[in-house]
Amino acid sequence: MAKKTKEARVQVILECTEHKTSGMPGTSRYITTKNKKNTPDRLEIKKYNPILRKMTVHREIK
Repeated sequence: MAKKTKEARVQVILECTEHKTSGMPGTSRYITTKNKKNTPDRLEIKKYNPILRKMTVHREIK
């Protein structure tokens, strides 16, 4: 059985979009995986930001 040359699932880092504009120190980042074939664009998910203490939009960074 031959091994696949390209893996569909890749690990991505999500960073809070509201945290930079708030002026508070630190960053809110999450690590997750995504399927490159199904979602070729950058991923956007609502996640909890513990520093701001609310749900915010986290966007994929490179």
